[in-house]
Amino acid sequence: MMEEDTVPADARPRLARGVRLTSSAAHGGPVLLAPERILKLDHVAADILGRCDGSATMTELVDALASLYQAPRERVAGDVATLLRALADKHLVDL
Repeated sequence: MMEEDTVPADARPRLARGVRLTSSAAHGGPVLLAPERILKLDHVAADILGRCDGSATMTELVDALASLYQAPRERVAGDVATLLRALADKHLVDL
């Protein structure tokens, strides 16, 4: 994992103001809607973002996902951080 992909363990990720997670029949599944933007998501990304409501820390989020998907915690932490950092850079997620 690259340095810029890190998200602090105590960060409480949440969707940015004006952004919402929904399902779109036209797009064939989950999407992230933002002003003048739409981002088609796979089901894992949708699951991650569905948990980003500001109530859980990054550590709690990663622990829950690692348990749910029965995957190595380190890999989950890297993948989640990469996704959330990329979306934060696009102002779709607040960290």
